[in-house]
Amino acid sequence: MSLATRTFTITRADLVRYAAASGDHNPIHQDEAVATSVGLPGVIAHGMYTMALAARAVDEWFPGAEVVTFGCKFTNPVVVPAEGGVDIEVAGEVKGSDDGLTTVALTVTCEGQKVLGMPRAVVRA
Repeated sequence: MSLATRTFTITRADLVRYAAASGDHNPIHQDEAVATSVGLPGVIAHGMYTMALAARAVDEWFPGAEVVTFGCKFTNPVVVPAEGGVDIEVAGEVKGSDDGLTTVALTVTCEGQKVLGMPRAVVRA
């Protein structure tokens, strides 16, 4: 069963707030010059922030359920422009249910490119 695609917009202000909350103040997430000096295409979103947005989609699809496990690999950066923002899309598909646990395979993309590899969640209703 496919779940409704959820779109999240990430702005530079979101990155600043996430850095403050997480303590991850790596300048590649806020400073264009630093990001490009290390070979990145620009300021990038924290991978864990992108993963958290995917987990938020799972929480919205299964309100009140417990997320038992959530995992992924970080495959491509989410480049966040100085003005406006960039959208990530989270799509999900229920792969199976057993003993009260539901496995959800996710697809997380930005501008048509996968940014999380093999993202999968298991939830308990």
